[in-house]
Amino acid sequence: MGLFSRKPKPQNSKITQVKNAISASGDSIFGSSISEAGTVVNERTFMQTATVFACIRVISEHIASLPIHIFEQEESGVRLRPQHHLYELLQYEPNPEMTSNTFRQTLMSHLLIHGNAYAQILRNGAGKPTALYPLMPQKIRVWRGDDGEIYYTYFPDYDDRKININSSGGITLHRNNVLHFLGLSPDALIGYSPLTMARQMVGSMIATEEFSASHFKNSACPSGVLEHTQTISDHDNFRLDWDKLHKGTKNTGKIAILEKGLTFKQMSLTPEESQFLGTRKFLRDEIAGWFNVPPHMIGDLEHATFSNIEHQSLAFVKNCLTPWIVKLEQTMRQKLLMPSEKGRYFIKFNLDGLLRGDYETRMKGYTLGIQNGFMCPNDIRRLENMNEIPDELGGNKFLVNGNVTELKNAGIAYKNNEEADTQNE
Repeated sequence: MGLFSRKPKPQNSKITQVKNAISASGDSIFGSSISEAGTVVNERTFMQTATVFACIRVISEHIASLPIHIFEQEESGVRLRPQHHLYELLQYEPNPEMTSNTFRQTLMSHLLIHGNAYAQILRNGAGKPTALYPLMPQKIRVWRGDDGEIYYTYFPDYDDRKININSSGGITLHRNNVLHFLGLSPDALIGYSPLTMARQMVGSMIATEEFSASHFKNSACPSGVLEHTQTISDHDNFRLDWDKLHKGTKNTGKIAILEKGLTFKQMSLTPEESQFLGTRKFLRDEIAGWFNVPPHMIGDLEHATFSNIEHQSLAFVKNCLTPWIVKLEQTMRQKLLMPSEKGRYFIKFNLDGLLRGDYETRMKGYTLGIQNGFMCPNDIRRLENMNEIPDELGGNKFLVNGNVTELKNAGIAYKNNEEADTQNE
């Protein structure tokens, strides 16, 4: 049951006859990696774009930092089961080489870049998962055999060359041994690649940054005209001499000495124009919207205020992280829980830490919980990572505000008081 252990191929399944084999590489599905702006958009240049890197980092870091719990559904309610065999695997150490944080951040970055994330599942003799190893999405081909089952062929020696499903050297794994997190998909076999779908937008951003860098390389003076009253015979050498003396940031501010009859007319842009602030801001917002990340999460505080930044952070959890987390939870339940466990156990990320408000807001919420009897003091102390109050001191008592009663009982207390006063007289 070692890493990349081969599973016997089904008798009626032949790789050479597969008609709907699908490449996991977005480039091989959607064509060239050259954008309309003339820039190359591949995984390296995609991640070198500041806004893309920031969005992927923010989403993957948040999901990687969340606790993962295993719960059991009982008649009396839901109970946390840290002794379950998957708890250590998912929460702390998916394999001897990685922590859970590293493992999840790696898979999320694959998912956000390629639209697919894969991990091989190693199992013991009883079929229980014992380790999870991430697989590079560019090296995997997904296909459906003649038996109707889904298979994953992994090519360890893939080196950016175009390969097809018939290439030799691949290791085929059954779908039960691959943890496949799928993004937006047209066929539920493979997800669309954001790297490819956002190629034109990211290509424009790369072109803008390259053009801006070129201006700064020339001291923000992209071009100029040298005029002379006479004819200059050796234009090339004259231009080279001029560039050597005056071009580049190291020569900024130096005094230009012009020969008799020679004048220089500068053709430059303003600092705001040379940085293309408007274009870059527009593309930055477009990319942030593509990943559904609020601008303030990637360093854009232009519209952030003390009154709205908390709500924007909550919106990030609800609108961006939650859909990804539901996808992760359901995929892990499907692939990692044993068939006999699926009716009793479930896997859940704990979002409480990200959804918590400020201290004053939390205390007001806890007060309502105590007064209305659906929280006890120890419930609150556990949420705040505080030691519990002993039972004999009332740590587990549920209280309720005494001035609330049923409508039919309204006035009974006053009637009893009047009867008591009459008897005392």
